[in-house]
Formats: sequence, C-alpha cells, structure tokens
Amino acid sequence: QVQLVESGGGLVQPGGSLRLSCAASGRTFSTYAMGWFRQAPGKEREFVTAISGSGVSTRYGDFVKGRFTISRDNAKNMMYLQMNSLKPEDTAVYYCARGRSGPYIYTHDGAYDYWGQGTQVTVSS
Repeated sequence: QVQLVESGGGLVQPGGSLRLSCAASGRTFSTYAMGWFRQAPGKEREFVTAISGSGVSTRYGDFVKGRFTISRDNAKNMMYLQMNSLKPEDTAVYYCARGRSGPYIYTHDGAYDYWGQGTQVTVSS
C-alpha cells in the first residue's frame, strides 16, 4: 500500500510563495510519475503539474504560466511544488498523486491511482 502525505499549505498574500511537499511510502517511488492536482470549492479537480519517474520530464497546466515548479528527490521519496506569484484564484486544496502507468506523465486524474489527503492553500489579503 502506498501512502502519500502532503504538507506546506497555508494562508499567503497575493504575490507570495509557498512550497508544498509530498512524502511517499514504498520502495519503488522512482519508477512512477507523480502529479499535483487541485480542487477549489464548487469546481472540478484540476491538473496542476506532473513529473516523470526520473524527474527529467515535467508538464504544467496552462494556468501555471511559469509560476510553479515541480521537483522530486527520489533518494528521499519526496516531491515538491514551489509556487510563486500566487493569485487568489490559486486557492484550493492541493493533492499529490502517483501515476498508475509507471514513469510516464499524464494530465488526467484517471491516470493516477494513489492520492494524498490534500493540503489547503489559501491566497488572500
């Protein structure tokens, strides 16, 4: 059983930054792509970004526009999301997830099989 635990959410002012972390259990972390999704109240879950198993390839949602950076440390079974220039519309619960198809990146949530419990990000003045 894989467990994913997010941390690092909180309240930040517009224009501020946050760094989310995702800790994963299991010995095969590096063989799976990982992703970040978010869900705002009343909205569907939305793809934010994903990273290949090796960390070489990444993909971002169109709304990111260079503001977010995904990374991973396979030696520590950790994934990160650095979020800069945050906007009120970034307010959501952010989830990390493990890809079900090995190291390849997908943007739809059906391609992910294990999910964390989520961490709240609120951008407000």
